[in-house]
Amino acid sequence: MKLAEQYKERPEICNAIGAHHEETEMTSIIAPLVLVGDAISGARPGARREVIESYIKRLKDMEDLAKAYQGVTKTYAIQAGRELRVIVGAEEVSDDQAAKLSTDIAQKIQEEMTYPGQVKITVIRETRSVAYAK
Repeated sequence: MKLAEQYKERPEICNAIGAHHEETEMTSIIAPLVLVGDAISGARPGARREVIESYIKRLKDMEDLAKAYQGVTKTYAIQAGRELRVIVGAEEVSDDQAAKLSTDIAQKIQEEMTYPGQVKITVIRETRSVAYAK
């Protein structure tokens, strides 16, 4: 706030900066908006420094849980841990097994982990066949 005042920012802006953590009294109409925006932003998983380590650990644990299943080659926790992509070997896992695997992983995550909202598990089984014409 003092820096904004030093650079001759408008008083409403200075007040919003100073009041967004309720350190000074809110006198401008935009101060409560900045306060609410900061609270919403801070509520995101991993947004605050003190929880970043637990956030990263949760994503890694989720990936490791899925990697423990036979046939899984790679795992990716994406969208802030709201989705888990599981890549399986096409030779090792059939289409039917892939469908069961997504259900099994979802159930295990539900039983063993704590997470906000829900987690979508997508099992990807792909076969590629490449030939070259010379």
